[in-house]
Amino acid sequence: MRASIANPSIPNCRSPRVREAREQTFFRLATLNIEMRAQAVAPTSDQALAGRIVGSGDESAFRELYRRHTPRLYQFVLRVMGGDELEAEDVVQEAWIRATRNLSAFRWESRFGTWLTGIGLNLCRNRLRTSGRWTDLAEDAVGPALPGSGEARIDLERAIALLAPGHRTVLILHDIEGFKHAEIAETLGVSEGTSKSQLFSARRAMRRLLNPPGSASGEVR
Repeated sequence: MRASIANPSIPNCRSPRVREAREQTFFRLATLNIEMRAQAVAPTSDQALAGRIVGSGDESAFRELYRRHTPRLYQFVLRVMGGDELEAEDVVQEAWIRATRNLSAFRWESRFGTWLTGIGLNLCRNRLRTSGRWTDLAEDAVGPALPGSGEARIDLERAIALLAPGHRTVLILHDIEGFKHAEIAETLGVSEGTSKSQLFSARRAMRRLLNPPGSASGEVR
């Protein structure tokens, strides 16, 4: 009889232990592959892009940050400026210049987009104030002049543009950008009560602009 040459220390590949070990190895590799693919497609954070800009003046990082935030910034500025496209473009360009200049001092206590919006807002206010179109907000401020009762209904963007700049700004910050009254008050240098009263007046004016008395929708109360 031939002696068996099988090594008893080498487990049979068909044994449950080997199959279990192979399965565990397979799942570990599959999980690692999924994690690597997720990391490959995950977008770089704003803070990481800013760090590359500050550290080495990375142009590709700036282009990505610009591409990511400019569309929303432009829409915000355009609304605050009452639909003036040329002024909005100038403000957006200046906002990015200032943001880049002060990027190293940004503490990341808020989102980058919020900080950038604040820069754009301050530039808008300066332009409106210089041209005499901005007046300081007050709780008892008179609402904006509205079209006569015979004017047809208008679209939302035109209605926003027809609001007085102060009312328009509060409405945009609160109802479109999602700012809280405390944040608006801090940004504009007014009380929360003023922010609330301006928003109330702005919404009332918007209702009258969108559905003027005598329109097909009837009188809005």
